[in-house]
This record gives sequence, structure tokens and C-alpha cells, in this order.
Amino acid sequence: MKNRLLLRLCSIIGAGTVLLFWAIDILSSQAEQSMSFIAEQHKQELLSFAKQAEDVYVNQGEDALEAWLEILKHQEQTWAAVVTLKLEPLANAEVTEKYHGVVRLGRSVDWMIHLYLDYNPIMDIIFADQETHFLIQLPQRMRPGEYHAYANLAIQFILPLVLLSLLSLVLYQHLMSPLRKLEKATKQFSEGDFNVRVNASLDSRDDELTALADTFDHMADRTSKLINSQRQLLSDLSHELRTPLTRMDMAVDFVEQQIDPQKAIERLRYESANMRELVEDALTLAYLDTERPLLNDETFDLTELINVICEDSRFEYPNNLLTTNLPDQALIKNSSQRALGQAIENVIRNALHHTPATKHVTVSMSKTGNMYGLVIQDEGQGVPEELLEDIFKPFFRVDKARTLSDVQSELQLGQKRSGFGLGLALAQRQIEATKGNIKACNYYLQDGCKLGLRINIELPSSSAAS
Repeated sequence: MKNRLLLRLCSIIGAGTVLLFWAIDILSSQAEQSMSFIAEQHKQELLSFAKQAEDVYVNQGEDALEAWLEILKHQEQTWAAVVTLKLEPLANAEVTEKYHGVVRLGRSVDWMIHLYLDYNPIMDIIFADQETHFLIQLPQRMRPGEYHAYANLAIQFILPLVLLSLLSLVLYQHLMSPLRKLEKATKQFSEGDFNVRVNASLDSRDDELTALADTFDHMADRTSKLINSQRQLLSDLSHELRTPLTRMDMAVDFVEQQIDPQKAIERLRYESANMRELVEDALTLAYLDTERPLLNDETFDLTELINVICEDSRFEYPNNLLTTNLPDQALIKNSSQRALGQAIENVIRNALHHTPATKHVTVSMSKTGNMYGLVIQDEGQGVPEELLEDIFKPFFRVDKARTLSDVQSELQLGQKRSGFGLGLALAQRQIEATKGNIKACNYYLQDGCKLGLRINIELPSSSAAS
């Protein structure tokens, strides 16, 4: 699923927002509820005022009560009174006993005092006779909700800050955990640990950051392969150059000592040509491995190209039999004639080189859908099964022992050198750069005897232009 990380973040933020508003609503209601009642201490004071008023009224009379009320009002800076309540029915209405002493002129001390009221309510405390009421406007010092403003501040500002901070921490950890792993892997990779990978530690995730880890791993794979390939190429190149350089030194000594100088000069020319070709092939291989170019800017006839290559190869290897089975025309669009020409030429010459004289090399081509299938098979010794993939590695040769007599015979007969093991490696890179592929296999007779090597090349008739 695309945008999985976005959906996850939206879910976390959405759930956190709902939780925040729910917590604010619940806590605000509870805070208002708990702060809307008179404190127990003040309740007892109000009840004590009512008890004193009742004692003065019963024992000392109304005049003493009036004086006491004046003192109380002055002391508490409020209003207070003692009144009687008689339920006198009208129109022959009947008032049952349960209503006596229940009807109030103000609020009971146990009732809620709404914090949004802009005035202090009248408190009503009934005397023992159930008819006389002590009324007092709640003194300001006893009004509940003194810390309501601070509670609102905490609920509406501090609580959201805490919850949003926790939410941010969760999101930060969710995002930074894989990024820290990626940072650590990048640092290790930059320090030379080319085997480090990230995605293995993110199996539990499946989002955009996992895709980023996959991209990093892909980059690390390619970069490590390129670095190792370049190191191996440099090592192999230096090894391959060491032998012709030694021969050139010997040839120079022969010239200086006038020991068969003509043959020594021929040796210098031969080794110089080989070294030039080796360096050019190595540079081309390094370019194809490093840049991975897409060669798709030409249109040409593949049949015509193969016919030209085969004619040149017959001239170069006159003792071998090279036969072709090709269609009249095989048009290829958006490809590279030069790259495919070099690749196919290397494969055909490799087949001819490893095929004994009077034996056959066959080149055939067919088309299936949008793909041309090119098959080049020889009647040489084939390749051990475990080495079929290795023949496309740079500087790989099944038989690495090239004797001095082999080189001398090439020089004497004017043959092209047997190669440094770059031909098939170059062919593979060039064919892949044109969106094709190449594979090698041995082919056998019906009795199971190995007959030779078969190279299968698949090329698209039309590649997407860049």
C-alpha cells in the first residue's frame, strides 16, 4: 500500500487529537464539578452561624437577634436575615406534612454553587422548628472555585502541551528509529564496511522508510559490487600487464645487445598491441560497469550486422567452418549497432577460437514476440558446469595456462592473440546495456556426450528510448 507512513501518522495524530479533546472535556467537567461545592470548613461555619442565630432568637429574643445579625453582616461584609415561612393554602388546597420544612428561600449548604454565577447565592438553613429560616448571602471568602482559573489554565494549556509533547515524542521515535539505523549504516558504509545493510532490521515495518532502506541497500549492493569489481579489475589488470611488460624488457635488452634485433622488435610490436587492446578493453569494461549506460539511439538490421561479422570471422579463421541460419531481415530499433556488433563479434570469435579446425560453429537466429533469439554454438570442449557463469567475469579463462609456445605460434602465424578473458565480460555488459541478456550452457548428444558450448542471446526488437 502506498503512503502507508502517511496513513500511520494521520492515525496517530487523529487519535491523539481526539484523546486530547476528550481529556480536556472530561477534566474540565470534573474540575468544575469538584470545585462547585462549598468547602467543608465553610459549611460548618455557616451551620454554626445558623445555630448561633437560633440560640439568640430562642433565648434572647428578636432585639438580641437583630444586634447579632448586624455584627455578622459587618464581620462578613454580606447580607443575613432570619425569616419564618408559613404554608397557607389558597382555594382549599391541601398541603401535606411532607412539604413542611422542605420549601426553601435559598440554597442548602450542600447544594452546588455554579461557578458561572456573577453573584453570591443566598444560603438557607432551617431552624429546629422547621419554619424559621436563617438566610445569608454567601460571603465572598467562602465562594467555591477559587482555583478554578488555575485549573482551567492547567487543563487548557498545560495538559495539551504535555499530551502534544508525548504525541510528538511518539512520532519522533517512530520516524527517527529507522533513520538512526540508516544513519549508522551510512556511517559504517562510508568507513569501508560495504556489507552493512538496513532493511533486515526493519522487517516489522512496511512504509516509505522501508522503501528508503531498500533504496539504500540497493545502492550499497551496487556500490560495493562496483568497488569490489574495480579492485578486482585493477588487480587483474596489473597482473596481466606484468607478463607483457617483462617480455618487453627482455626484448629491449635483446635490441641493446644486438641479439636477433628484428625478432625483438616484432616482439615489442606484438606486446605493445596486446597491451593497448588490454587497456582499451579494461577501460570500456570499467565504463560499462560504473556508468551502466543505456544504449538505445540507433536503428539497424541485425541480420546484416551478423553477416558482416561472420564474413570477417571466416577470413580470420579460415580453417574453421562457420555456418549461419538467419532471417532475411531482423530490424532492431532504439539499440546500439556498435555495442551489439562488438559483443556478437567477441562471442563468435571466442567460439571459433575454441573450436578445432574443420569443426563447425553455427550462428542461428529466430524471433519470438518482441525478442530476437540468437544462438551461437561451437564444437569445442565446452565449459565445466560450475564455471558457466564465471566465463562472463573479467579476466576469467577456463585454462589460464598460456605457454610460451602458444604465444610464439600466434606471433609466427600472425594470429590474433587468444585473449585476456575480457571478451565475454564485455559482451555481457554491452548486451545488458541494450536491454538484452546472454547465457551460456553446454549442449549434448543423445548419448549424453558433451558436444560444445552454446551461447544464447536475447535482444529486444525495440527498446524504450531514453
